[in-house]
Amino acid sequence: MRTIVLSLLMSCSLLSARAELFQYSVTLGAPAGVLSPGLGSGTVDYDSTAHTLALAVNFSGLVGTTTASHIHGPTAAPLTGTAGVATTTPSFASFPLGVSSGSFANTLDLTLASSYNPSYVTANGGTPATAEVALAAAIAAGRAYWNIHSSFAPGGEISGFLRPIPEPGTLALAGLGAVGLAARAWNKRRARKA
Repeated sequence: MRTIVLSLLMSCSLLSARAELFQYSVTLGAPAGVLSPGLGSGTVDYDSTAHTLALAVNFSGLVGTTTASHIHGPTAAPLTGTAGVATTTPSFASFPLGVSSGSFANTLDLTLASSYNPSYVTANGGTPATAEVALAAAIAAGRAYWNIHSSFAPGGEISGFLRPIPEPGTLALAGLGAVGLAARAWNKRRARKA
């Protein structure tokens, strides 16, 4: 039994050691002070080897029509506050504008200055490479949020902080831990009965 558990643990650690893709989810809703029934959900995948940010979102129920969408960061504290625009301005290329619901998927090449707000690049070392490091750090720290601006709420009708999606190796380790605890409890009960 120990051999199997050790083998599984080693396999999981080898898989996570090669991880180059960091996945995040986002749930969008009306920020404080905005009365909107709008909702949305999406994913953001950061590939640190390919230097890309794959974006996907679905949204609906906006009171106004979309005017812009991008990622803001970093906020002063995780999962709270506001910050300047970090990515493409005025909006992600091909984001549906002038609608109250829609879908969007696109990938940003983080080696290009055009993937960022120029002032974000300037404030973070002056190059796309340093801007990428800053953006990746803000996202990982829970200090970046996706904002969808509208004619109803120019500052953002719906927004949401990016949150990490646990990688499969982490989930596997948690599952193995639960199995180990259950086996230990079972062995203790069995020993008491004997």
